[in-house]
Amino acid sequence: MKTVLITGAKGFIGKNMQAALHRKDEVDILTFDRDDDPVLLQSYLLKADIIYHFAGVNRPEEDEEFGLVNAGLTKTITDFLEQADNKPAIVLASSVQAMLDNPYGKSKKQAEDILIQHAQKTGSQIHIYRLHNVFGKWCRPNYNSVVATFCHNISHGLDIAISDENRELELVYIDDVVNEFVKIRIQPESCKNVIYGEVSPKYKITLGELAKKIYEIRDIRSSLMIPDMNDSLTRCLYATYLSYLDKQNFSYYLDMKKDQRGWLAELIKSRHFGQIFVSKTHAGVVRGNHFHDSKIEKFCVIQGQAVVKFRHILNNEIFNYPVSGDKIEVIDIPPGYTHSIENTGEEELITLFWAGEVFNPEKPDTFYEEV
Repeated sequence: MKTVLITGAKGFIGKNMQAALHRKDEVDILTFDRDDDPVLLQSYLLKADIIYHFAGVNRPEEDEEFGLVNAGLTKTITDFLEQADNKPAIVLASSVQAMLDNPYGKSKKQAEDILIQHAQKTGSQIHIYRLHNVFGKWCRPNYNSVVATFCHNISHGLDIAISDENRELELVYIDDVVNEFVKIRIQPESCKNVIYGEVSPKYKITLGELAKKIYEIRDIRSSLMIPDMNDSLTRCLYATYLSYLDKQNFSYYLDMKKDQRGWLAELIKSRHFGQIFVSKTHAGVVRGNHFHDSKIEKFCVIQGQAVVKFRHILNNEIFNYPVSGDKIEVIDIPPGYTHSIENTGEEELITLFWAGEVFNPEKPDTFYEEV
């Protein structure tokens, strides 16, 4: 059993780290935050095999708090460990601002130096990560993360302020940070004591581009257009945006196009994979009787009984595919075949469709012809 101590456990990185470690076997998790009794910290330091040191401040009321917390708490920890002769590995979530001449950066650099001196004195293993702008679920909006602020405000219909649209950010995603931290193991004594770690991938984006992406994600509910999910930054931003939705706002309605046949509703669209839609068809009703030159489709009945009919447009041979929601089957619709689907059962027919391109009314590639 490995005992892990997380300082700053109620913070953004701390909460995500706890969630990840709780999924691991043979890990005993101890947590410490600013509201806890300092005596509790001392008892935890005696037990810890690894310390994830995330506690810190970056927007205090007074600049003096930077040194008191970021450097001061680090010194308190190392002093006690040296007195107790305990040598856990320590992982520090530092910041790229440690290279800058500002109160926050100076305090993070002081914390790093304290740990380096501790390693030199005791031989303890120190892992220092100068993190870039970390984003992801549970980050506090309107504080120190522009991604969190944009996601929260845009998802709540609030304005955002952009000082310079061309300002470039370098971002890292919380899951990548946590995954890197979870992989850390206590190294053999022959390894060097101070290790500067890196989290990858890193993403570069301007403030203007970031805002545009998040607005596009917001508009998916109305446009139904899914962005390119091969882009990992977009995928991470989408996950982050959804985490800021109010619990009363997880769902949204689709536009149901109703007529005498039943109804049809588009679910999602993409310039990369086409679109998915669903229909409900009344008993005895036929849909389709058209063909495509190039558009490809798939039909999948998920409730009811139906027959999908085909005829090559250059001959008269008709052939059928009986389908049922009792046994899920996907029917490919090749171009050049006029086709239809008929509800042959007594209950409503529900069918899921995929088309290889988003419908374009100016170029529908859909031509009426009876099967």
